[in-house]
Amino acid sequence: MLYISDYNYLLTAVSKIYFKGHTTAFLSDYQYFDNVPLPPSKQPQPWPIHKKYNTAQLPEELEKKNAEWGTVAYLIIKNDSLYFEKYYDGYGVDSKSNSFSMAKSYVAALLGKAIQEGYIKSMDQPVLDFIPELKGDYANQVTVGDLASMASGQRWDESYYSPTSVTTAAYFVEDLGQLILDQPIDEQPGTSFIYKSGTTQLLAMVITKATGKTLTQYLYESFWDPMGSEHESNWQVDSAENGLEKAYCCIASNARDFARLGKLYKDFGKWNGKRLLDSTFVAHSLKARFEKSPQYGYSWWLKEYKNYNTFMMRGHLGQYVIVFPEENMILIRLGHSKGPDSTIDDPFTPDIYAYMDAAIELNSYVTEP
Repeated sequence: MLYISDYNYLLTAVSKIYFKGHTTAFLSDYQYFDNVPLPPSKQPQPWPIHKKYNTAQLPEELEKKNAEWGTVAYLIIKNDSLYFEKYYDGYGVDSKSNSFSMAKSYVAALLGKAIQEGYIKSMDQPVLDFIPELKGDYANQVTVGDLASMASGQRWDESYYSPTSVTTAAYFVEDLGQLILDQPIDEQPGTSFIYKSGTTQLLAMVITKATGKTLTQYLYESFWDPMGSEHESNWQVDSAENGLEKAYCCIASNARDFARLGKLYKDFGKWNGKRLLDSTFVAHSLKARFEKSPQYGYSWWLKEYKNYNTFMMRGHLGQYVIVFPEENMILIRLGHSKGPDSTIDDPFTPDIYAYMDAAIELNSYVTEP
């Protein structure tokens, strides 16, 4: 059975991606799509500069890997201050690049906010309450919590390099909402973790319906503005006509501002003492739902590494915001590509460990705030 009725979107893919020498989406591709603005905060809050800012150097081995993997930004925020910062390939503090699936963590945060503000009753509320046209034998069973934890039962092919996969189609079609509604809930939801970008897109549609606000509007008023984001950013939409954000991906921003959501979750929903997100929701989000899938909570990746309990935002081609809560440290890496693929035995790619090792080493040089 085909996921989509036609392949007209491939013409768009060819012109915007393949003719530009790429085989998949790329960091600066936001320039070739319709976007909606995500303005800087009305009261920007620059990161404080650590007293040892850029006094340390990255290990030589990692610098070789940075060149090999196309790193464009590597930052460490220690004790809520900018401790290390380096850019590559012409990128800098003000450069915008695609978040890819790091956007999923923002969507989950907006779910928490919508529950907190009473737009959504709880994680157990049925999706059909908001999207009654949802199809599939199990459409009446899937909950918003199932969507946030990637346990939707949605029919979906999470393939980034196949031009005919539904994930590729979602990137280029001009009516993303209809594409999502055409994917039925045809497996039992709430039983296991299976990563599907369409699931986050469906969750975003729920949030938009529940709040009566666009995702960008709700993100700005809930987090982007109160967290003091400094730079002009944007969110890709399916088309100017429909204006539906590609919620599973595609916030174009910069390393310093991407790091802010990591700090918010590190501090259990508080931003510099002000409560933005319910602490119980944050704590719940950072715990694995399924024993067989300890690597994933509610739209956050989870990893215990060398006795460090970390959680992370993670995007295509190696976009990462990795939080070491016990160390009060946040690592940000953005780049053109990532290391070798993950394996069935380890869902984390080797490059993640290389970036974490370097951050752990640089952290050892800091003996005071």
